Amino acid sequence: MNRSDKISSPISLSSQVSKQDRIIGAYLGLAVGDALGATTEFMTPNEIKYEYGIHQTIIGGGWLRLKPGQVTDDTEMSLALGQSIIDNNEVINIAVAQAFSDWMHTKPIDIGNTVRRGILHYRTSGNPDNDKNEYDAGNGACMRTLPIAIFHCNSSFEVLQKASKIQCHVTHNNIVSDVGTEAVLKMLTAAFNGNSKNSLEKYAHALVDKFPLYRYDKRKIENPSGWIVETLQSVFQAFFTHNNFEDILIDVVNRGGDADTTGAIAGMLAGACFGQKSIPVEWFNKLDANVRNSCTKQAIDLLLLSEPESFNTSG
Repeated sequence: MNRSDKISSPISLSSQVSKQDRIIGAYLGLAVGDALGATTEFMTPNEIKYEYGIHQTIIGGGWLRLKPGQVTDDTEMSLALGQSIIDNNEVINIAVAQAFSDWMHTKPIDIGNTVRRGILHYRTSGNPDNDKNEYDAGNGACMRTLPIAIFHCNSSFEVLQKASKIQCHVTHNNIVSDVGTEAVLKMLTAAFNGNSKNSLEKYAHALVDKFPLYRYDKRKIENPSGWIVETLQSVFQAFFTHNNFEDILIDVVNRGGDADTTGAIAGMLAGACFGQKSIPVEWFNKLDANVRNSCTKQAIDLLLLSEPESFNTSG
């Protein structure tokens, strides 16, 4: 793959990537990372090396037997959450829970156990808020958090945190999940507002200072599980090691494990930092066209709700 072969876009090439471009890049990066990583999900690095050498092409397959460019619950739940925000111009717990329930009615190809249990709790009780559970520290709330970051890209941390907990606690009411998701949200909103990739590491360091189990500067995390700690350790290692979208994604999905989710989170962060033009055109073109269009449209719609004046239709 030629790293100079990037997406051509109506947004002019510039070293100063616009906020709109970063936000669209984050949403497309989420979907691309999901589609790329789904192939190697639940594989070990050695299995990946034996099967693919280096996995760097969106080919589908994997344990879900996906079509090339097809995405999983990471992208689908993000779109469900984003649409609930657009419909209500607010993050409302019952609207979010209903959006997730409606999504589950579509019989998605993949759904996590904690997510399923949370949605069933809402269906049977009518209560969109799950009880605290020490075992619900999975990555399922973090993987879908991007619409919160876009909608609240100019909000205070207190507002961002409140919205995050609303959506997280529909399925994952756990302090470890909460703080990891909030760190990712801080990184995303900072990137949207023009902060450099290197400057974002202060948020990861602050997370580690308060919750040392998130420390990621030791051994390389391979075969990361669905536990949010291992997920973010793997993402942070890849994200802060490399300086372009392609290398970050190739690194993280070749670690195997819960690779669709590590790919999705790394993809949204890398897209937020480098913009949509940083995504290799081969990956962009392989992504399912409906997903590509839905992500782009929702990114713009959420940004319009956040700051209508920021959307420049003249290019």
